[in-house]
Amino acid sequence: MDGTKAAMESNAEENQEEGQESKGCFECCIKCLGGVPYASLVATILCFSGVALFCGCSHVALTGTLTMLESHFSRDLAHHATLALAIQIFQYIIYGIASFFFVYAIMLLAEGFYTTSAIKKELQSDFKTTACGRCITAFFMFLTYILALAFLAIFGATAIPVFLFFNMWTTCSAMKSPLANVTSPDTICVDVRQYGIISWNAVPGKACGATLGEICNTSEFYLSYHLYIVAFAGAGATLIALIHYLMILGANWAYLKSAAPTHDYQDIKTKDDQDVEAEARAKDGHNTSSSYS
Repeated sequence: MDGTKAAMESNAEENQEEGQESKGCFECCIKCLGGVPYASLVATILCFSGVALFCGCSHVALTGTLTMLESHFSRDLAHHATLALAIQIFQYIIYGIASFFFVYAIMLLAEGFYTTSAIKKELQSDFKTTACGRCITAFFMFLTYILALAFLAIFGATAIPVFLFFNMWTTCSAMKSPLANVTSPDTICVDVRQYGIISWNAVPGKACGATLGEICNTSEFYLSYHLYIVAFAGAGATLIALIHYLMILGANWAYLKSAAPTHDYQDIKTKDDQDVEAEARAKDGHNTSSSYS
């Protein structure tokens, strides 16, 4: 009986320890999940996705556009040398944009972890924000604002090739449509020279009728058109992510700024309460000594 009782007590203790361990793991998981800046995490995922779509699709679409121009609109390199150089430079800029935003989004996510942790510790009165932390948040907020304006311009510039390719696509669709009743399709032309992307001396410079239809059926045109649309959407997603970051940083900075005077007030109040309590204890001790005497 004694052995059975001891075994039962041992099993009960082991079950209790396992329950405490599982409870400790659960509380630890809840604590870790509570420190995750979900708003910054969503903005980071959106930023990564938008930059990847914009940079990857723009790079391939620009290469396809240059190939299409050289094959059908400007066979002499001298007539589109400026455009070719601009495309090459912008492709290098795309590499820089991708690398910069990869690092910058991680830095903003780390700042979100820092601020969330600081806020939680402030609520527990275990931590006080510093002027350096508030300055870092303000600096990120300013830089994100500048980047948002820059990507707003990029977002608008990305709409230009989408518009040009859409015009070509609608023109080709109009020629193929039986409802259009086109008697002389050779009179329907797309002149790329009027957009200023190639020289007026470029030969042939424009495509009409069947030639235009063949261009619209090429893989370069089809792929570049749809990639420009995806790149446009990626630029928009990146712009939304930067605005999201800006809202998060603004809220964090406002909280950290308002928390500083609040903690100063609490420190002064705590010190005054301690002084009053010390005076009360000294007075009680003096009264007690007087009564004994």
